[in-house]
Amino acid sequence: MTTSLPRTGRRLRGRRGRLGSVAAAATAALTSVSLLAACSGPPKNDAGGVTDVRLSASTPEARGEIDSFTWAVYAEPPTLDYTVAFDYPQNTVLSNVCESLMRWTPGLTTEPGLAQKASNPDPTTWIYDLRPGVRFHDGKKMTADDVVFSLGRQMDPDNAAAWAQVFQNVASITKSGPLQVTVKLNKPDSQFPQYMATAAGVVASRAAVEAAGKDYGTTGGLGCSGPFRLGTWNKGQSIELERFDGYRGTRAKAKKAVFRVLTDPSARTNALLSGEADGGYLIPTESYARLRGSGAGTLYFGEGLSTVNVNVTNMQGPLGDIRVRRALSLALDRSGFVKAGLGGAGTVTNSLTTRAAWAAAPEGTLKTAFDSLPPTGQDIEKATALVKEAGATGKTLTVATSSIGQDVSLLATAVQAAGTRIGLDIQLKTIAPNAFTALFTDPQAREGIDMFPLTYYDSITDPLDLLQNFKTGAYMNFAGHSDPEYDKLVDQASAVYPTEQRMEIEAKLQHRASEQLLWIPVAEWPTALFLNKRITGAPTTISYMYYPWAADVGAAQ
Repeated sequence: MTTSLPRTGRRLRGRRGRLGSVAAAATAALTSVSLLAACSGPPKNDAGGVTDVRLSASTPEARGEIDSFTWAVYAEPPTLDYTVAFDYPQNTVLSNVCESLMRWTPGLTTEPGLAQKASNPDPTTWIYDLRPGVRFHDGKKMTADDVVFSLGRQMDPDNAAAWAQVFQNVASITKSGPLQVTVKLNKPDSQFPQYMATAAGVVASRAAVEAAGKDYGTTGGLGCSGPFRLGTWNKGQSIELERFDGYRGTRAKAKKAVFRVLTDPSARTNALLSGEADGGYLIPTESYARLRGSGAGTLYFGEGLSTVNVNVTNMQGPLGDIRVRRALSLALDRSGFVKAGLGGAGTVTNSLTTRAAWAAAPEGTLKTAFDSLPPTGQDIEKATALVKEAGATGKTLTVATSSIGQDVSLLATAVQAAGTRIGLDIQLKTIAPNAFTALFTDPQAREGIDMFPLTYYDSITDPLDLLQNFKTGAYMNFAGHSDPEYDKLVDQASAVYPTEQRMEIEAKLQHRASEQLLWIPVAEWPTALFLNKRITGAPTTISYMYYPWAADVGAAQ
């Protein structure tokens, strides 16, 4: 079977992300704000919240070109090496500089990227026919050798690539023509071709990468082919992107995009209000109402493919008993958290996955996936009885918290409040913002911690992006849970290419994972975007993680 991938119209949540990831798209938990310590649940935050949140399909198209615009980001990328671009700061910048074999669209669908066609002649073979005449920023033309080299870097153990798991079923990547690359899989893998639209599928100039050596991604150029190329990087302050006029597609509307690193959420909000920054994603939740009512610009919300969860990391203590996990879920004030922690811009959920991730599912499959999941409402009496029945009354549990974001700090205090009400002793352990991400990568950092807040974004529009995290040995299976039947279902879903058939299996996975409450789902969370009156054109969805969104930004008038 040969599948030509037609270009779709651009329209309009986030890994995600993959989790995003939020994967380790899961480091998508990083947002903004100061730590609000409390022992009686989330404090009221009416002044910063919003009501009547509607998801926008897009922002108005730009009316013309612009010399430059400034974008506020909450953290500086440690590197722009595409193999470790697994979080918001890196991908927000990199998506405009580097291109992948396929491309995620603002509508969260997939279209051709550097590959003009993808063919699947048999279940374990993917053939990518490349676009002719594509030039890298260093002036060299893209060849099949560059693709083989670039994807090979993701598989090299010495690189410790964040995307290595995407390539776990890859047997070989070979040049099968001057502009053709063939990927052989050890077994059918429905997820691999989808991830070729993320940073996992980035192609860079082999000559440029090898010339940079160990400094690749931190100094000099990136040798990619996107609408912008890396300009001046003032460490700790800003990253400048310059328009690449040799770009294969429609050239960017701005000659320059400047990313200002503003780690303090108040400073970031003030920059947006004053015009020091023209726009930004990941808006501090406590600033939603202030920005919406300021008259300085427009606050948009779009599909984020993101869920906020409580991640269970230790099954050796009281949480090893499913009754205790169910009790915490029953005692959690989800509505209060959405109002305070997410500024009112969220939806209470009992699902690990977002509904948008199931967009391609038949109505019957969608109903199966979401019916009869654990309840979201509070039932303190039943929760207290479950804790007592499990013999866990008075037992101590530790929850990690951080000033990294209101979504993190207020969810931790909400868990503490819930546990206190049902007879558990919940202790908060404050972790510095720059150390919080270690929870996702370092088992030692999780020692002594039973739970921590986790915002996960999908990096592809497929529920399996999140659900595969509970397979035995999966990267984000921090609690070490193992269920052979669950593993078998993951393998079955991974092997099925037809979307509707695959989602029937994924619906079973959703229920099995939800019954175990390995993560306690709390809320769906949309993407937030603010644009001042000077600019427009940026997508409202989490597509900005892998789509060259800055190229669409231009003059509003």
